[in-house]
Formats: sequence, C-alpha cells, structure tokens
Amino acid sequence: MKHKSERVLSRREFAQRAAMLSATASLVPAGVILPPDAATFAQEPKAGPKLSDAGQAEAESRYQQILSLYSNRLDDEQKAHVRKMCADLQPMLDRIRAYPLANGDAPALYLKPMVERPKKPQAAPKSQPGATAQKP
Repeated sequence: MKHKSERVLSRREFAQRAAMLSATASLVPAGVILPPDAATFAQEPKAGPKLSDAGQAEAESRYQQILSLYSNRLDDEQKAHVRKMCADLQPMLDRIRAYPLANGDAPALYLKPMVERPKKPQAAPKSQPGATAQKP
C-alpha cells in the first residue's frame, strides 16, 4: 500500500527533471560518471579497418570526391568524420562486390507492394426482364 506521505511525481515534473538531467549530462566530465578505465577508453580514437591497397585508394578517392563537392560547407572536424566514414564503408562494399552474380540470376526477394484500394460496392443483382417485381 502506498503511504500518503510519499510524493507522487507528475508527468510535468518528470519531463522537467529529465530535460535538466540531459542538459547537464554534457557538462559533467566523463571521468566523474564513468569508471577511470572506461573514461580513458571513451577518449581513445578507434583505429580504422584494415584495408587492401585498392580499398584504401577507393576510400581516398571517395573522400576526395566528397571534398570537391562539399569542402566549403565542412569544417575540419566534419572532414575528419567523413574520412572515417569512407574508410568504414569500404569493407562492406568489398563484401558486396565479392558476391558472385550473373546477368541471368533472379532477385532473392520479390517486392510486392501492398496497396490498399477501396473496394467497389457490389451492384444489386439485375432482375430478369420477364419477371415483375412484387410490391408488399
């Protein structure tokens, strides 16, 4: 049973507290919240995937293509992120390209779009020309 002395948290108060917590969470250093070994792990940059020479060249050319299109819109941090994304994408592309396909191969999945169409109301059956309709 609930005691009358317990305070019930309203939805509005909960939302306000959650907003304050999420706003202040970015201000607290990671070392305060996380254990010491996890805080250093979070600050270490991850090494990129091991790529072949051809894969590295393709990832770099993709990065250069993106820079030629959008370099004036990106700052240095965003450019570094784009380079990392290009390198991370390359192993997945290599696996897809390694899958053997021929022109005659059927698709693995047939897409059948489901379209909801309104059903037409069924017309009343027509009476025969020789029959007369009886009135009540």
